[in-house]
Amino acid sequence: MTRGPRGLPHQTHHPTTLQPNQNQNMGSQSVSSKPYELIPFPKESPKLERPAGHAKFHADRLHGTLFLTLTVQTAVHVSTGFLALGSDVGVRGIPLLKTMTTTPDQKLKIQGSSLKGAIRAMYEAITNSTLAVITNKYRSQIPPDRHPCRKKEQLCPASRVFGALDWQGLVEFSDAIAVSAGSSGGSLPALYRPRPDQRRAYFQNGKAAGRKFYYAQTEALDAGNGGTPTQQAAKKTVFKTQIHFKNLTSAELGTLLTVLGQDPNHPMLLKLGGGKPVGLGSIQITIDKIERPANLKDRYSSYVAPASDILEGETLKAFIQKQIKATQGYILPGQLKQLSSILNPTALRKPPSGVY
Repeated sequence: MTRGPRGLPHQTHHPTTLQPNQNQNMGSQSVSSKPYELIPFPKESPKLERPAGHAKFHADRLHGTLFLTLTVQTAVHVSTGFLALGSDVGVRGIPLLKTMTTTPDQKLKIQGSSLKGAIRAMYEAITNSTLAVITNKYRSQIPPDRHPCRKKEQLCPASRVFGALDWQGLVEFSDAIAVSAGSSGGSLPALYRPRPDQRRAYFQNGKAAGRKFYYAQTEALDAGNGGTPTQQAAKKTVFKTQIHFKNLTSAELGTLLTVLGQDPNHPMLLKLGGGKPVGLGSIQITIDKIERPANLKDRYSSYVAPASDILEGETLKAFIQKQIKATQGYILPGQLKQLSSILNPTALRKPPSGVY
């Protein structure tokens, strides 16, 4: 699930043919349909409110830690921007490749910032929120009420939770670490750049139409000798991570849980990293447990940490569904339905073929 250029809209993208003067390398080859849709912005402007703040834990709000398992469904590549010898990163048979971040003992790592960005984009799409970031090139084409929040006392739903200018947000993402050492190599097909100015779906009446998300696909394409060698997390690789939260309302936490794929009526995979147009980057999220402080007063007034309230099994399921139920009137039902159809793990699409 990404956007490109950052924050531009989403609708079904139909195949087109590039003219020779558009890209000399491609000539007049038929260009495959980019497998994405644009989720439209709501007609009403976002409601901007003051966030809960960090000065204290509010008794009427929710605090705790989500313990997550991330299972790779199609190969994942989150690039560091650096090249390395394959032998130096535990990938045999590839002399030189683009790397992912690893721990000192060679376990793959997905940075918390990458997880936060992908999850925030989904949260923005199903709530009446602004964009987190826009590029100067397309600033004039982004509807004014979708420009990033600039005042920490006036924030949209996503900004109150994930942060904005001068506001650090109410959730904290840890890096996701693979549970075993080792990684695989793959060959990333060449991808042509986004061309919003040449795609009618991107703009309506001169303004961006919505947010862009790539479909979850059945497999990740590999270009063999014709692509870019990359270090990847192979299918079925398992990562562990945590999300810490504080001062969230039930609707806010329920929306986060929905984005993490916990609503049985709207299942979703997470999409992140490079190569999303050709099937890379699909991840299934499972919540193993939720830990909540049992007594916040004792936590900060005693030298001995109080016991935590651990939610697991059926108690965990009941708690999750209670929070998801509280999102009625907060989540936009039309946008949620669209996002779920794009990222639905039970309705995967085949990756495209041709020029990407």
